[in-house]
Amino acid sequence: MKLSFQNLQEKNMSFEEVFFHIAAFMKLDPKGNYRLMVGTDSQVHRTYTLFITGIVIQQERHGVWACIRKTVVPRRMDHLHERISLELSLTEEIVALFTEEKKNELIDIILPYLYEGASFTMEGHIDIGAGRRNKTSNFVNEMVARMESMGVEPKIKPDAFVASCYANRYTK
Repeated sequence: MKLSFQNLQEKNMSFEEVFFHIAAFMKLDPKGNYRLMVGTDSQVHRTYTLFITGIVIQQERHGVWACIRKTVVPRRMDHLHERISLELSLTEEIVALFTEEKKNELIDIILPYLYEGASFTMEGHIDIGAGRRNKTSNFVNEMVARMESMGVEPKIKPDAFVASCYANRYTK
């Protein structure tokens, strides 16, 4: 199955096109500090549940390039654990596309400038919070462990803004 991504400028991008845009963004300033972040949010609608996975490459304090992928489940997913688990599975699916080879291609862009402060990190943003009053707090350990097992730095609310803000905007 071919994955399709979009943003305000382009529709129906393949993952290869997304990767090209990320690399091109980093090549504009290879001395930058880059964070590649992937996260998913969902919204239950009347007859379906909409999942939005965001991919964001950020050069700290210098802008971003971003895109989304839409996934529709043709039923209401009212059980929170099922929905959170599928959100994370969709994030994991995209993270897995960034193979060691792909990550090394991105690291090679900044590698000559490491000693001048350039950096690259990859994060998995999970739309859950650890606060006692948060309904998702029971799932934090499970979901964080899943992200860590993929070699990606997990971020939860309030630091998981790709899932809780960027992707959330497109679920309505």
